[in-house]
Amino acid sequence: MRLEEYWGVGPKTRETLVAELGRERAIRAIEGGDVRTLSEAGLPRGRATRILRRATGGAGMDVLATSDARTAYKELLDLAVEHAVTERAADRIRVLTPRTSREEMTERLDGVLAARDAWTDLEEADKDRVLEAYDRYDERDESEHAAVEAALALLEAGVDSGPFETIAELDRETLAEAADALGALTDGRVREGADDELDRLRTALGAVEDMDANALALIEELRDDGVHDVEGFRDAFEDRLLSETGVTVEQIREAMPTDATDASDFVGGTLRALRSNLTEAVDERETTVAAEFEETLEAADEAVEKAVSAVDEIALHLSLARFAIAYDCTRPTFVGVEGARSDDDAISVVNARNLSLEARDDESVQPVTYGLGAHGVTSVPEEVGSVPGEEDVAVLTGANSGGKTTLLETLCQVVLLASMGLPVPADRAEVTPVDSLVFHRRHASFNAGVLESTLKSIVPPLSSGGRTLMLVDEFEAITEPGSAADLLHGLVTLSVDRDAMGVFVTHLADDLEPLPEAARVDGIFAEGLDPDLELLVDYQPRFNTVGRSTPEFIVSRLVANATDRTERTGFETLAEAVGDEIVQRTLADARWNE
Repeated sequence: MRLEEYWGVGPKTRETLVAELGRERAIRAIEGGDVRTLSEAGLPRGRATRILRRATGGAGMDVLATSDARTAYKELLDLAVEHAVTERAADRIRVLTPRTSREEMTERLDGVLAARDAWTDLEEADKDRVLEAYDRYDERDESEHAAVEAALALLEAGVDSGPFETIAELDRETLAEAADALGALTDGRVREGADDELDRLRTALGAVEDMDANALALIEELRDDGVHDVEGFRDAFEDRLLSETGVTVEQIREAMPTDATDASDFVGGTLRALRSNLTEAVDERETTVAAEFEETLEAADEAVEKAVSAVDEIALHLSLARFAIAYDCTRPTFVGVEGARSDDDAISVVNARNLSLEARDDESVQPVTYGLGAHGVTSVPEEVGSVPGEEDVAVLTGANSGGKTTLLETLCQVVLLASMGLPVPADRAEVTPVDSLVFHRRHASFNAGVLESTLKSIVPPLSSGGRTLMLVDEFEAITEPGSAADLLHGLVTLSVDRDAMGVFVTHLADDLEPLPEAARVDGIFAEGLDPDLELLVDYQPRFNTVGRSTPEFIVSRLVANATDRTERTGFETLAEAVGDEIVQRTLADARWNE
């Protein structure tokens, strides 16, 4: 395959990759989802990530039919990356894409949930050991040595189920020997500390080299000590060598020249001979020791290869498991018939939470229950009154700051996570994987260009014939109200006609009547102001009910908080417009609760 055949690889990118990596290695990096190798070759990390997403999951990326859907997808990956145990795992998370078959989704789910259960069962001390091992793995640039040490740490922790089974199958003694051998060798050279005898010889050689470099000073020092005759000088020099170099008497005497003409010639000749002999001894010992370690590594080659692969794969599953634990995610249930629209299709959540809000530790996060299609939601909070109907399309209405957009985003997150084979932030969820996810956030730009580009992005998926989920927020914000109502009614009707599922957030519910029979209206309600005059909203939608807007509550707060008499008079005029009695009652209720 030619490099240019990969999405995003043009002539300049191909030249860069071939120059830095060579064609074959570049292809292996792309096929293997190796962000680091591509970025180290000179590609910006973001570009490398986009290339790899298309190379490893191009069909899955086609599910993301709008730019807002792609943004929501990237936001989810960013949240998951925060729980990665290695940089390599973080890179692999960044290139996860929606899967194209339920078998693939289920396979990944099984692995992540098994890792979650195994990790949850570990003692905290064992978790710390595993994470420390992965930290070292990162620090050492994912070397074989670091991978084997990480495998040993996992074995020591006793993890042996689910995705950890591949580690449990490895022989601990073989890995320990391999770890010693890998730690002992660097580019074929034996490291310090790997062999006592080699260390002794190297130390002796170093001491002799230092002494040789300062031979004249040594001679003067011996003479200053009162040594003047030949025999005494020889004995003093021998004692100095014995005490400072660690060589044996035999080695010293063998190295001493018999034909030296003076002290300088005698000392220099001895030290040169010792250096030569010790260098030869070091080389011989290092060759022997290195061969022994290489032999150990050759015998352990298969175990090391399996350890490297297992540690890398476990890092991915463990990272995703930690993400699932952090947000209390659960397994979604896939419903409907794979590959074809069916009467069993559904999107439903029970006590679902928005991950973006939870990541910010937003205390106002309220779990919500919602359903479209042939869902299995059988109970809702008492104040809601009834479970959602089985309509495929809903128009969501209600209070400003009432969580309508957050609900759309939550449904988008649940569908995306399930499609990627990941657990979802809900007590229970049913998901029919879709071919096109149309997520459109509110964009307050009132011009024909925005309207045209929006329609061009959200209508074609409906016309494609595949399963489509429409999540459209305040479509009216991009055109005038009269036309917006007509266009939105058309989108709802088109969604019903094309057997799509969807939720359309709007303030124009009354202008959309009559809706198609397969669509319903749901509402979110503001309940008043608290004693601090903050808006109280029940974020749980009520089904088949138009939500109530909140101008009276907002105006109440403005009247109450106005400190300037002129401003207060202005707000009171607005109060009369929305119904002064309502405003006063709202203020009275808020103050009564004090």
